[in-house]
Amino acid sequence: MVTWITAHQTLLTWLTFGSLAAFVISLLALPWLVARIPTDYFLYKKRHPIPLKQQHPIIRMVLLIGKNILGAILLIGGILMIFIPGQGLLTIAMGMLLLDYPGKFLLERKFVRQAKVLKTLNWLRAKTNAPPLDIDTEIDTDINTKTDTK
Repeated sequence: MVTWITAHQTLLTWLTFGSLAAFVISLLALPWLVARIPTDYFLYKKRHPIPLKQQHPIIRMVLLIGKNILGAILLIGGILMIFIPGQGLLTIAMGMLLLDYPGKFLLERKFVRQAKVLKTLNWLRAKTNAPPLDIDTEIDTDINTKTDTK
C-alpha cells in the first residue's frame, strides 16, 4: 500500500485538492440551493411538472442526462472519498439528490419531515431571507404499501 501511495502521489494530490474544492463549493452553494426550494414543494404527494418539460423537451432531456451523469460522478466520488480524504457522506448525499430513481420524491418528503432536518433547512433558508418550508404532517403510505388493482 505504501508503495502504491508513493507511486501515485500526484493523483492523490489532485484528488485531495478536488475533494477540498468540492467541499468548499458545496458549503457555499448549499444555502443558495436550499433557498431556491419553493416553500410548498413538500406539500404535494407528487411533483408538479416543471414548465421546461412542456416547452422544451429536447433541452430538458439534455439537462436531465447531464444532471444524472453529474449525480453518478458525485455518488462514485463520494464512495471513494470514504476511503480517501474528502467529504464522502456529503458528496454521496449530493449525488443521490441529483440522480433520478423511483420513489425519490417520497423519500425526500419523508426525510424533510424529520424535525432536525426541517429545522436545519429552515435555518439555512433564514440565512438567505427565504421563508420557511411548509410541510404536511400526513404520513405517506405509498412507500410501504402496495395498492391492488382489481
